Amino acid sequence: MTEVVERSRVRADAPGERRQVRVRAPGEPRRVAYLYLAPAFLFYLLFAFGPLVYTTWLSFFDWDGLTVGEWVGIENYRKVLEDPDIRASFVHSFELIFFYAVLPVVLGLALASVITHGRVRGVTFFRAVLFLPQTVATVVVAIAWVWIYAPDGPLNKALDAVGLSGISRGWLGDFNFALPALGLVGTWVMFGLCLVLFLAGIQKIPYSLYEAARVDGAGRLREFFAVTLPGLRGELAVALTLTTIMALRTFDLIYVSTNGGPGTSTTVPSVLVYQNAFVNGRVGLAAAVAVVLTALIFVVAFAITRLVDRDPSR
Repeated sequence: MTEVVERSRVRADAPGERRQVRVRAPGEPRRVAYLYLAPAFLFYLLFAFGPLVYTTWLSFFDWDGLTVGEWVGIENYRKVLEDPDIRASFVHSFELIFFYAVLPVVLGLALASVITHGRVRGVTFFRAVLFLPQTVATVVVAIAWVWIYAPDGPLNKALDAVGLSGISRGWLGDFNFALPALGLVGTWVMFGLCLVLFLAGIQKIPYSLYEAARVDGAGRLREFFAVTLPGLRGELAVALTLTTIMALRTFDLIYVSTNGGPGTSTTVPSVLVYQNAFVNGRVGLAAAVAVVLTALIFVVAFAITRLVDRDPSR
């Protein structure tokens, strides 16, 4: 625990007058700091917390967005829990976590370790190319992959060329393969972000730790789990948090590519929010889905931070 040391000194303002003036210790909090935080805090209340509170208020009404709403209490939340289509949409979001978070993190860790310790040439070029999907608008990414996944698109043509025409199909029109196909797009988009984070994190790990591990007879695999992985604890927390949030809140990729179809096989909560609020005229139900999704994202992000970014020595 940091101890705050208070000091005082004697100050003479007039002959024969002595007054003690308190001298603040370095790093001691000052009340004036709250004045600097106030503009950002007010901005957050107005544009982030305020809409969330209003959305929560709307979730207690049966409202079509035009006429006067009717108070229904927690009825909309009961529908969120009981409606099988809504429950299935949340299941789809958790399935996307595997593609958006788990796969990019695993691949990013593996490739970052190889690039750092394998003396790969052209690291800057490969890093820029792999990070490129992060800089492209998701709508553009969705349109490009709709073309790739089309029945007569490049993917099926490549499969036909290598004698695998039996597995070619309209990927985004298949009930079983549409969601995994979109998930792989998420893997492609998020992989570069994870790689850049891990490359930056490995560079700050002292090289002496690797030398000590080698002196103890550690191979590449043991060196990774004993030195690299613990040293990337903070980067792992950031990568898992960002990618998991992206998986749970993804909208534009699915809306542009499948609009939740075929059927409801790729429907996720964010798509349901849009459909209920702007298509079906069920604003209260859409608000309830949005509130539940927000709470879920908060809980998952908090859990990831607590589990990954904690000091194992404590």
